[in-house]
Amino acid sequence: MKDTLVTYASYNHWANRIITDAIMKLPESLQHQIVASSFPNLYATILHMWDAESIWWQRMKLHEKLIIPSAAFNPSIQETVNGLLSQSAQWETWVKQSNDMQLAHVFAYQNSRQEQLKQPIFQMIMHVFNHGTYHRGQLVTMMRALGVAQVPATDFIVYTRKFA
Repeated sequence: MKDTLVTYASYNHWANRIITDAIMKLPESLQHQIVASSFPNLYATILHMWDAESIWWQRMKLHEKLIIPSAAFNPSIQETVNGLLSQSAQWETWVKQSNDMQLAHVFAYQNSRQEQLKQPIFQMIMHVFNHGTYHRGQLVTMMRALGVAQVPATDFIVYTRKFA
């Protein structure tokens, strides 16, 4: 299990970097242009991704009060990208340094609806990385809708062909 999670943690960090590098090369007007999706634009989608990775990190670390980046301040797109990539790097480091007992540990947390839940850390981590994949797919679709010609491939298989 750990080997798979290490691979997914590295993939998540790599894919977030690849897609955000491409987005940062776009004009600011395109980064903020409204596109029909779950979130109104590229910036808001990346901010949501950072929020989610950060929230789950804080839950795992048993923080009593969660600090949600989008609620704490109004970051620029560069700050948002830096925050997401920093958080993804933290996940990658933690997973690499974890052991089977840590990954199997069942932790309790409260979700956004104030429900008390419990689950193994490895399941939560798999959710975090799957969530990122889902939203990177949205970013790709949004970029195509905005007429971006060079959209990077962030599929897992592309990662494994380069690094596995």
